Amino acid sequence: MSKYDVAIIGSGPGGYVAAIRCAQLGMKTAIIEKYNTLGGTCLNVGCIPSKALLDSSHHYEDAMEHFEEHGIDIPGEVKLNFQKMIERKAGVVDQTTKGIDFLMNKNKIDVFTGMGSFKDATHITIEGDKTETIEATNTIIATGSKPATLPFISIDKERIITSTEALSLSEVPKHMIVIGGGVIGLELGQVYKRLGADVSVVEYMDRIIPTMDGAQSKELMKVMKKQGVKFYVSHKVSAVERNGDEITVTATDKKDKEVTFTGDYCLVSVGRRPYTDGLKAENAGVKVNERGQIDVNDHLQTNVKNIYAIGDVIRGAMLAHKAEEEGVLVAEILAGQKPHIDYNLIPGVVYTWPEVASVGQTEEALKEAKVDYKSGQFPMRALGRSRASGDTDGFVKILSDAKTDEVLGVHMVGARVADLIAEMVVAMEFRASAEDIARISHAHPTYAEAVKEAALAATANRPLHV
Repeated sequence: MSKYDVAIIGSGPGGYVAAIRCAQLGMKTAIIEKYNTLGGTCLNVGCIPSKALLDSSHHYEDAMEHFEEHGIDIPGEVKLNFQKMIERKAGVVDQTTKGIDFLMNKNKIDVFTGMGSFKDATHITIEGDKTETIEATNTIIATGSKPATLPFISIDKERIITSTEALSLSEVPKHMIVIGGGVIGLELGQVYKRLGADVSVVEYMDRIIPTMDGAQSKELMKVMKKQGVKFYVSHKVSAVERNGDEITVTATDKKDKEVTFTGDYCLVSVGRRPYTDGLKAENAGVKVNERGQIDVNDHLQTNVKNIYAIGDVIRGAMLAHKAEEEGVLVAEILAGQKPHIDYNLIPGVVYTWPEVASVGQTEEALKEAKVDYKSGQFPMRALGRSRASGDTDGFVKILSDAKTDEVLGVHMVGARVADLIAEMVVAMEFRASAEDIARISHAHPTYAEAVKEAALAATANRPLHV
């Protein structure tokens, strides 16, 4: 029987990063993955393929809608080769997952393919082409999550689909009904809207991206409506039925009036659930709560001292970069180090166009906590760089403490804000004030100038360009 210092069950961003860091720290490491490719949901059917389709569809939309205004005339008709777009996405995924294979080999990590489950607290059974058992002094559970659904919806993976199937359709829908106005539904809804589908988003809450700042919800909805997406907020879905190629979604609006939506595809995008199916956590004595999550302490240790859990399977936002940080934290704890994670400074991003990005506290949260704060906001349309590229939608909003001026939250909508948010994560990690940001030189012309201007607005209501 092979023995390891640490075994990781699950090879998503949390799992494979944990494995690399453990190996770097000198531990004999094994990683167990039920599928034939490493990388988990993110690399195979999540972050990477969705971004590939977002970029490809963005290019198509530009060619159809915006090239002419840039002085680019295309002779003949612009045609969509949807199959090639899907093939390109698959190629990106293949290249990325092979990169993980390379990293496992480079770091001398043993990879086991098969379903990993606990025999007891120190032994893991792997059922693949053959059944084998390994011994691990410590184990990290990194089994991730799966798309959630509603109890009355039957996912047939053909017309009533999750994000997984939406990444590999054989045709562009005529009318895609998206249940859920969160990150995944909006990203994939925008992909198919660009490619010619009618898209209707049906959301239970009174606004889209409800966990983000209210100003971001309002701005993104305004922009996506302008792009042609239809929104139905405060609508409670009660039934989803399929009749041949036709899907009917029944919902109740805020006035308790029943409404129906008819389309040829329905994307069920109501969040994700922790995935512990088949783990047999009970054999190791690991407790799983009623929501399917594994409870952990501040060191991400379960109730069994040599077993840890990270990523989507535990509390907190289901984000790949959060899982990566947790994987590194556990590895370094096992090595006797004292790492930390500030969960308040884990950024959140929506990869629509314009992009949406946040870090820290929302304005609603500060009001609820009765924190005295200042707010500075600057519109992207006032930037020379935005006008040059034609990306004038959006804003940057900085919230700072009214007394100390420390930055408490930053909320952005606009071009490349998924990258811009990193500046504010760094600033907040070092407890910068809004004035600190306002006094830092930002290159001109860039989108990042909006950050400086918002900081000026928050500091003394003195932006320069508006």
